[in-house]
Amino acid sequence: MLILDLCGGTGSWSTPYRQAGYDVLVIDPQAIVSEGVRMTVRDFLRDTRPFVKERVHGVLAAPPCTEFAGSGARWWADKPPYLLENAIQVVRDCLRCINIFEPHWWCLENPVGRLARCVPEIGKHVATFQPYDYGDPWSKRTCLWGNFCMPDKAPVPRDPDPRKGQAVWYASPSPERQKLRSITPPGFANAFAQANP
Repeated sequence: MLILDLCGGTGSWSTPYRQAGYDVLVIDPQAIVSEGVRMTVRDFLRDTRPFVKERVHGVLAAPPCTEFAGSGARWWADKPPYLLENAIQVVRDCLRCINIFEPHWWCLENPVGRLARCVPEIGKHVATFQPYDYGDPWSKRTCLWGNFCMPDKAPVPRDPDPRKGQAVWYASPSPERQKLRSITPPGFANAFAQANP
């Protein structure tokens, strides 16, 4: 069975599936894992011949949140419109991929923000989670869309040191910052894989 990890970058969300013996394919122009294909979801959709539709068991999608996350709202008005248009197209490409492959389950994630307003066909998110709900002691509320089983929570206290409890917010500016902030918390990734075999 094949798991598609769209816009997966580090492959952190799909790691538990890989470790459990699933075939995993990370589709991301900046994929850094050996199972990665360095291309956009749109490019992948142009040539899906190597993939048998029946093999795609699940789809994880984590489109870049830079243009959607509420944490960046103060910059939205000053940004060139094409940045948002491109981001919307990536989300729509992910949804198109899901429609083509009709997986057993699928899930798309993005932080709290304006994704549903910008891509109205996706509808309202079906669930949210915080990393500390699944054993990682920091917060970053994330919305989930799709057809999947939400894993049972096993919460832990947030670290009282704000630099640890809010580690993703305090990441130093660097070329790696976006990648670090987009890593799926391992506790959630493991719980999700157990709830969605």
